[in-house]
Amino acid sequence: MNEPVSKPTLIRLKKVDFAWHAQAKLTIKSGNLCVEEHEHVFIRGASGSGKSTLLNIIGGIVTPQRGQVEIVGHDFCQLQALQRDRVRADHIGFIFQQFNLIPYLSILENVTLPCRFSKLRRDNAIERSGSVIEEAMYLLNRLYTKGQFSFQRTTSELSVGQQQRVAAARALIGQPQLIIADEPTSSLDYDAREAFMDLLFDELKLSGSTLLYVSHDPTHQHLFNRVADMSVINQQAEVAL
Repeated sequence: MNEPVSKPTLIRLKKVDFAWHAQAKLTIKSGNLCVEEHEHVFIRGASGSGKSTLLNIIGGIVTPQRGQVEIVGHDFCQLQALQRDRVRADHIGFIFQQFNLIPYLSILENVTLPCRFSKLRRDNAIERSGSVIEEAMYLLNRLYTKGQFSFQRTTSELSVGQQQRVAAARALIGQPQLIIADEPTSSLDYDAREAFMDLLFDELKLSGSTLLYVSHDPTHQHLFNRVADMSVINQQAEVAL
């Protein structure tokens, strides 16, 4: 009988300790998580359980005080901040809970920004759509009613829900190897939420990207390969800040 072929591990956290301040209790203590390439993981947990902190560690935004963090073949704990930025630019699409859009840039400029910092993602966008702008327009038109408004508007003119869709398109452009989504549908109405989930899983199917998805809403939990609970990932947490 043939043995099942194991997939490469894309994310490995081992005995990770993290606190936001030197004197604070640990938000994550001896945290462990393994995610295989192409896997789609729904992360759940109570408010304050450390979900966003976990995503920030995996995305290289912060580094733990202790432990091992291997992401897309790189040991983040051994990299300098600029090196982590390079890995994130090339390989990670991050939908932040606070969006982190550039308010004075247009919708299109925000969405295409990753392709200015990553040749890999720029080349991926051009290969699929012919140009970075065409790729951005394709993603935006999947998330908005076509002709709803000009994508030359600045993001400061948009509602919260509209900004969230721009952040989603920015994360997906250029088919990054890992998508990290922190409450990506929290400000969307039903139709916009369904449009986003359709686009997200269409893109995952095309690119084979791995997905880490945090949400308080279990509605779409069935779409994922597995559910990881923060109470298991973070078995020894003292206080989640």
